[in-house]
Amino acid sequence: MKSSKTGRSTSAAEVTNITIHGIWLLLEDREYFLPFRDFPWFRNATIAQIQNIQVMHGAHLHWPDLDVDLSRDMLENSESYPLVWKEG
Repeated sequence: MKSSKTGRSTSAAEVTNITIHGIWLLLEDREYFLPFRDFPWFRNATIAQIQNIQVMHGAHLHWPDLDVDLSRDMLENSESYPLVWKEG
């Protein structure tokens, strides 16, 4: 039995870094930066909540602990999706 190469993600999506400005997300072979100003749902979340991510249907991302759903298109074209969000 042979293991896969080291250094590659084994999951479809992985949070690779969390900074004071936002989170870095690796989805397949592409990395995205999600700034908190554009994705405020993650600002006050715990690390565990942010890292608990599920990929559904290939390009649909779901954070069950935060009740957040995003698509790959939302990550690539966030300007096409105006933020409509109310804290509550």
